[in-house]
This record gives sequence, C-alpha cells and structure tokens, in this order.
Amino acid sequence: MEKTYDLTNGSVPKLILRFFFPILFTNLLQQVYSMADTVIVGKGLGDRALGAVGNLSSLTLLVIGFCTGMMGGFSIVIAQRYGSGDRCALRQSIALTVKLSAVLCILLTVVGILFLRPVLLLIRTGEEILDDSLLYGYIILGGLTATAAYNLCTSILRALGDSRTPFHAIIISSAVNILLDCFLIFGLGAGVEGAAAATVFSQALSALICYRKLHRIDLVRLRREDFRSDAATYRELLKNSLPTAYMNSLIAVGCMIVQGFINNLGVVYTSAYSACSRYLNLFILPGITVGSALLTFTSQNYGARKPERIREGMRFGAMLSILFYLLSLAAIYPFAETLAGAILNEAETIRLTSGYLRVIAASLFLVNFLFLLRNCVQGMGHPLIPMCSGIAEMVLRIPIMMYFLPRTGFSAAAWAEVAAWTGSLLLNGIALRFYIRPLSSERKNM
Repeated sequence: MEKTYDLTNGSVPKLILRFFFPILFTNLLQQVYSMADTVIVGKGLGDRALGAVGNLSSLTLLVIGFCTGMMGGFSIVIAQRYGSGDRCALRQSIALTVKLSAVLCILLTVVGILFLRPVLLLIRTGEEILDDSLLYGYIILGGLTATAAYNLCTSILRALGDSRTPFHAIIISSAVNILLDCFLIFGLGAGVEGAAAATVFSQALSALICYRKLHRIDLVRLRREDFRSDAATYRELLKNSLPTAYMNSLIAVGCMIVQGFINNLGVVYTSAYSACSRYLNLFILPGITVGSALLTFTSQNYGARKPERIREGMRFGAMLSILFYLLSLAAIYPFAETLAGAILNEAETIRLTSGYLRVIAASLFLVNFLFLLRNCVQGMGHPLIPMCSGIAEMVLRIPIMMYFLPRTGFSAAAWAEVAAWTGSLLLNGIALRFYIRPLSSERKNM
C-alpha cells in the first residue's frame, strides 16, 4: 500500500521542508523546460517567433490559470478532509472533483479555441506574429486535457502530503520535452508548433505518472458510491475553487491589459516583455513554492483544528521567504544584462529586459509574502479575500501603466507589477489577522 503524509503531527519546520523541496524542484524543472522552449525558440527561430510564443503567456495564464485555480481549490477541501480523518468524505471529495474537472476541461478547451483569435486581436497582436501566435495557441489549448489531468493528479497527491511523485514525474517529462523541442525544431525544422506539441506531450506523460501513483493508494481508491452527487460537497468544492480560479483569471486579465500596452509599442517591446515574463516566472518560484507548501500544511491543520501549528508554519514560511528574496536579489541585480542576453539577440531588447529585471529584483519580497499570506487564507477555507486581491491586482496595473508608460517607457510594466503586489499583499495580510482569531478561540474552548 502506498503512503500518504500527515502534516498535522510532528516537527513543523521538518514537515514543511520535506514537503517544500520536492515542490520547489518540480516548479524549477517546469521553468527549466519553459526556459528551454524560450531559448530554443529564440535562438532557433528568432526574436519574432519568441514574441509570438510570449504573446500567448497572458492568454494561457487566463485559461490554464483558471483551470489550476479550480484544482487548487479542490485540493483545499481534499486536504481538510484528510486532516479531519474522515475517509469516506475524503474519497467522495476526490470523486466529485474528478467529475467537476472533466466538465471544466471540456468547457475551457472549447471556449479557449473559439475566442483565441478575437482575444489576440483585442490585445493588438502584431501582424508579423499573429499567425504563429494562433498556431501555438491552438495546439496548447487543444491539449488542455493533458495539462488539466496533470494538475488534477498533482493537486490530489499534494493534498495527501505527497510532493515527491509530481517531482519524479517532472524529471522525466522535462527531459522528454527538451529532447522533443530540439528534435522537432532543429531536426525536423518545425516552427512554433514543434514547441507547443512537445509541451502538450510532456504534460500528458506527467499526468500518467502521477495517476499511476494515485491508483496504488488504497486510502483513496474510489468506489462507485463515491461518485454519487452530493449537493453539500459540490458547494464546498465550488466555494473554495471558483474564487481561486477567478482570482487567477483576474490577474491574467490585468497581465493581458499590460500586454496590450506593450504590444502597441512594437514587436521589439513584445519580445522584451516575453523574456521578462519568463524570468519573472522563474524568480518568483521560491515564493510560489513556500505558498504552495503552506496551502497544504494550513489546510490539513485547519481540518484538524490546530491553529498553533498554522501560526508556527507561517513564521517558518516567512523566514524562507526572506531567505529566497535575498538569494534572488543577488542572482538578478548584478547579472541582468547577462540574463537578458542568454535568450535574446538584439541590443535594444536586451537593454529593455535588463532594466525591467532590476526593478523586479528589488521588489520580490512583496510577492514572496503575498503568496505566503494568500495561501494561508485560502487554506483556512476563506477564498473571497484572495479573489478580491486578484481584482486589486488587475485594477492597480491599469492606472500605473497609463501613468508611467509615457514617462518611463517600458519600465512601466515593472512598476505595474510592484503596485499590484503591494495592494494584494495588504488585503491578504489584514484578512489573515481576522480569520485566525476565531479558530484560536474555538481551540481554547475545546
């Protein structure tokens, strides 16, 4: 029988670190093959092809971000029920999660493909890169089932305290993705469709590996009766998942608006912003990972009604967030031009990218603490404030871009990120203070 991992007992730092590092390495490997796509496309097909692929980043964040937000919300319920020790409720929540995920995947695939072209035109995609953006997007959205299956299996495994299996899956799929990229683009002469096909195939492989592990866990082996519809469970799943999904989508809409401003400046700026987005996604990974680890840790301990462990976990998470901020600052600030030149060719795009990276490097502590606090609030079953913080992120990006773009040029995109992180961090910090007090009082009265 395969093991699951209880995070409600034992040393808090030890449990968090054991759960944290496999997630970190998983996320890093995902970014490695994302960066491999970037380098191979940029160096093999040119800066315009890179701009075409990067132009899809905000749109894919909108669709795939909504999907992963739903899966993350489902995992909160699963982790809470695992922490409570109710095995029947645990199996039921997993079974109904599978049903909801299947419906979600079909809807997102259809909607994404139908609206891809109108959205690309809406964000003022240049004619030079429109066809490549469409081709790449159709393949990625057409393969959304593979991405959804991987995220579903990963979310369930992590809710059960297993962060190692997704890591093992990504090791294999990353290697396959990079090899396929090289073979399709350099060997067969494929364009951006080669990078897209390699991504979809590697996601499907990851999903298969994670599913095999889940299938061997007796605790969550599903029965026919587990799939019976239950209104209360559906409500709980949707209450936690929809706000998280909306939050991700609202953040993506804000990014799409920024992308529209950037695209209006020309293809050089689109290519630079694509490189900036890749590096930003890489350097916020430690903060995302701390938040992911605390999401499961908080959810399980919230289900077990152990607020003192939640507080201890938050303190340790804050220490990790500060440490990774200092490491990221040291890695980015002195080497911004080198990082930009690693994936770009033209001097102007390198200059623009390096300036953006320096602004972001100094501000990463904001986003690190944002992920920490937001995931703790979500793990305690309160997703509405995080959703409102997503609205704040979207709203703050727009006036910052409008004000700074004529005055500072491309760097306005970096200041828009900083403003969005600051507003969202304040909202989640205030909410957390209010949400943890009732739980502490409940614990004292037990």
